[in-house]
Amino acid sequence: MKATDIKRGTVVEYQGKYWQVRDIERSAPTGRGGNTTFRFTLYLVGAEQKVDVSLRADDELTEAELIRRDASFSYMDGDNYVFMDIEDYTQYTLSPTQVGELPLYSVDGNLEGLQLMLIDGEPVGLKLPPSVELEVVDTAPYVKGASATGRAKPAKLSTGLEIAVPEYIENGVRVKVNTETGEYSGRA
Repeated sequence: MKATDIKRGTVVEYQGKYWQVRDIERSAPTGRGGNTTFRFTLYLVGAEQKVDVSLRADDELTEAELIRRDASFSYMDGDNYVFMDIEDYTQYTLSPTQVGELPLYSVDGNLEGLQLMLIDGEPVGLKLPPSVELEVVDTAPYVKGASATGRAKPAKLSTGLEIAVPEYIENGVRVKVNTETGEYSGRA
């Protein structure tokens, strides 16, 4: 696939690994005979490792077909996580690196809306649901009469994740957390 045809979200093979294109910058030189250059920001599928790659318009990358399958957590096998495809019951084992931030968003790995990312039938990563509900276990007490402004305070959640929450949130309250940004997104 030529650099000019690559779109955001495409999964490509680069240096023997699979990468997802997250950002594309195009620069066209002003002089004659110049070749348009594309700068791609690639993220390793299933991890947060990032690399920037610059290619000319005619350069090529091999596109990989990424398949997403709805899955549920089954059990732990040592340090590895075993998931089951909801449709055909196939089991897949993922390493701690492949599950990414799952432990920060789930106490037992059991979340609704998990998706396995497969390339050539092999698991390469896990996509978390857009948001999860977690319980606040440690935060400063609410002070009655405090202003109703949007001030935030730190809070530790049941998984160990620390986020900023509005000052009226107390221990024991369940909150929604955006899994892409790691930020508070409302009460559960």
